[in-house]
Amino acid sequence: MITVEHLAKAVGEDKNPVLQDIGFQLEPGEFVAILGGSGSGKTTVLRCLALREKWDRGNFRVDGTDIMANAFTGKRKIRREWAYLEQNAELNPNRTALKNVLIGQSAQTPLWRMVTGMVRSDDYMGAMDELDALGLLDKAKMKTSQLSGGERQRVAIARALTHGAKVILADEPVTGLDPKSAESVLETLRKLCKETGLTVVTVLPIELAERFATRLWVLEDGRIKHDIKGRRLTFQERANL
Repeated sequence: MITVEHLAKAVGEDKNPVLQDIGFQLEPGEFVAILGGSGSGKTTVLRCLALREKWDRGNFRVDGTDIMANAFTGKRKIRREWAYLEQNAELNPNRTALKNVLIGQSAQTPLWRMVTGMVRSDDYMGAMDELDALGLLDKAKMKTSQLSGGERQRVAIARALTHGAKVILADEPVTGLDPKSAESVLETLRKLCKETGLTVVTVLPIELAERFATRLWVLEDGRIKHDIKGRRLTFQERANL
């Protein structure tokens, strides 16, 4: 269970409000798509949830842990159990796709593995399975610097899944993918939500959000104007998107 109450965030010297009184509850297995016009706060919501941005105000609880009141343990929980995927995937360009998946992020990976690069055979097979599921098996031994932007994004998703992320926060994860690949990635994520309890919160184009998300948030003026079950939006709900 994830609970957010009264999340607010302002930016700049003028303290321009980007988020105002954001609140929601999330259950395991939900696939949430965030929609909204330019400047509505879509990316800022994700960055605040990932603790990449400091909150100006708000309450944040995850599985009973008050994240704000328990600064060290709360942040450690988020960094170990959640994955934040930016539009430009954070990968080591000098490592292969497979190595990037196996080594993972510093908060998720034992120090000895980061230093030596050594992995267990079970981990190796798990990483290869995730790359295969995302259509990247033939790219496993290529350096990520040689991959397209869409392929690097899929490597980042495979890394999150391999390291057992319970929550994935993804900012436009299918940007740069051809339609078939984009649908494949979203089908995989939706299946994992249903079968494993993975929770996904992501920014998506409206046509994909309507097809794949189980829940839609429509942001306007820094607030969640509509919080509805995944479906085709009405004309009124689409206004200002």
